[in-house]
Amino acid sequence: MSLIEKLQWRSAIKNFDNTQKVSPEKINELLDAVQLSPSSAGLQPYRVLVVEDAETRAKLLGHAYNQAQITDASAVIVFAAETQVDADLVKKYIDLIASVRQIDRSTLEGFENVINGGINSRTAEENITWAHKQAYIALGVLLTAAADLQIDACPMEGFSPAAFDEVLGLKEKGLTTSVIAAVGYRADADVYSKVAKVRKPVEDFLIHI
Repeated sequence: MSLIEKLQWRSAIKNFDNTQKVSPEKINELLDAVQLSPSSAGLQPYRVLVVEDAETRAKLLGHAYNQAQITDASAVIVFAAETQVDADLVKKYIDLIASVRQIDRSTLEGFENVINGGINSRTAEENITWAHKQAYIALGVLLTAAADLQIDACPMEGFSPAAFDEVLGLKEKGLTTSVIAAVGYRADADVYSKVAKVRKPVEDFLIHI
């Protein structure tokens, strides 16, 4: 299938087959795609948690309005924004660039100043909001990659971020939950994957200028 055909195939699955598990190899391939997601300046001000442990997911279930995807899918992918978006985060990133590209760090000083200038122009809360937005870009890559790999996924905002943070110990890690996605394989009982996909007509959706 072409990518467009795979995106036509994908659906936000509500009913996962809890007897089918995505192989570790496929999970890793999916995560490789997510790691390659674009982000502003390439900073990636978020982290990704792969929650497969049944006991942990059972604890999360009640904090996600008891949506069965949490426990029935193979895994729950949690995108969590950094809560300290600051010069130290930027320094580590610039150090990494210099190391990977094997270049003199001093040549990156201008780039580092530009990133820090943007961060310093925003409040701490605005920087967390910005980090959340970057995490959503990665979610989009996850959903596209899942479709390409014929893995089902369901993006989810129906949960308590504060409760997820507590269960997953994210505050201690300097993180806060942005958005989540369940990944696995659809059950035969899933209704929405069997109906026609509805999107705005192209003429009501695209504007060429």
